[in-house]
Amino acid sequence: MNLEYFIAKRLSSGKGHKNSISAPIIKIAIAAITISIVMMLIAIATGGGLKKKIREKIAAFNGHIQISTFDNNRSDVSVSPIYLEQDFYPEFKNVLGIQHVQAVASKGGIVRTKETVEGILAKGVGQDYNWSVFEEFIVAGRVPNFLEDRSDEVLISRLLSNKLKLKLGDTFMSIFLRDNDPSKMPNQQKSTIVGIYDSGFEEFDATYVFMDIRHIQRMNKWEDNQIGNFEIFIDDFDAIDEKSLEISGKTFSLLQTTTIKDKFSFIFQWLDLFDFNTALIIGIMILVGGINMITALLVLILERTTMIGILKALGANDWSVRKIFLYNAAYLISIGLFLGNFIGLGIIWAQDKYRMFKFPNPKEYYIEYIPVHISVTAIVALNIGVMILCLLMLIIPSYIITKITPVKAIKFD
Repeated sequence: MNLEYFIAKRLSSGKGHKNSISAPIIKIAIAAITISIVMMLIAIATGGGLKKKIREKIAAFNGHIQISTFDNNRSDVSVSPIYLEQDFYPEFKNVLGIQHVQAVASKGGIVRTKETVEGILAKGVGQDYNWSVFEEFIVAGRVPNFLEDRSDEVLISRLLSNKLKLKLGDTFMSIFLRDNDPSKMPNQQKSTIVGIYDSGFEEFDATYVFMDIRHIQRMNKWEDNQIGNFEIFIDDFDAIDEKSLEISGKTFSLLQTTTIKDKFSFIFQWLDLFDFNTALIIGIMILVGGINMITALLVLILERTTMIGILKALGANDWSVRKIFLYNAAYLISIGLFLGNFIGLGIIWAQDKYRMFKFPNPKEYYIEYIPVHISVTAIVALNIGVMILCLLMLIIPSYIITKITPVKAIKFD
């Protein structure tokens, strides 16, 4: 039997413990741990949720990794075509962790109505396009059906439709310059709006119009097997750099791979700041909880000075007595962790389900509500880390027990 654990358990469960002088201080310490773990869970969940949601939105428009010619490097507009006949299309079998490969082509144009003119980026997509990533963005209508020959159906953003004063079912004319000879008459394309989306990402919503890739091929005078670039979706975003290098090694030397981290580096640098803020909050909360536990431990030692003297008189060494109070502190911390996890995870679940809390200025964060995401691994690691760090912080204060002598302690009142 572990004697120190047995004594600590009796001290924690004894009736006198609840009515002792230290009881209010212990409750405050448990409350501090509870509040700290709630704040840490919320910080991790909101930071992780926002990063995940923004990454998903960027990937919805660009894929995780793009394969293109070097001529297409500086612009979203497809300049030089790539042949569809590639070893990695339609399935990338040589690299593990590839979720989907799709062929696209983009072309800049202008939409003119009776009242206004707006520049657009027409993104040509085909039957292989992964529309599932756009399901949550659709606010009216449906995604285009490109099964028929050169469908005129398009998907347009709510922002752009409002600027052009167009609605679901309306038709409009768009103008595209001839890249090979701008002096000639531009191409005109009649389109019908069958769906309206709203991603909340104004940079994309202001220009992107999704249409049949065969129109882009016709206007660029490309063959049916020529496209602008390939977009690749991967299973694990954290492995995007490794997968990009691996994909680059499996493709033709005249093709290049670009990740969305490279293409939108300014956004991902901003997202990296969330990790620092989260780490700062975790550090402050652990410090607050640890200081409160130190206070509670010192009060417990002071309250049990006589018991300490008796144990030492019976032959217990200093470390053995210190372990009794560390076990007791671990029990109090575990109560705080349990309550904190119950409350914190409850708030996270409610926010994920009901989206109660929203950003005051959604445009700054590309989303209206505060998204949350936390993994089981993060929860377990956080709880273990808090327990270990708090106990390490308590080892030094427990050293005061070594200064207590049996004779003076037994006489202590």
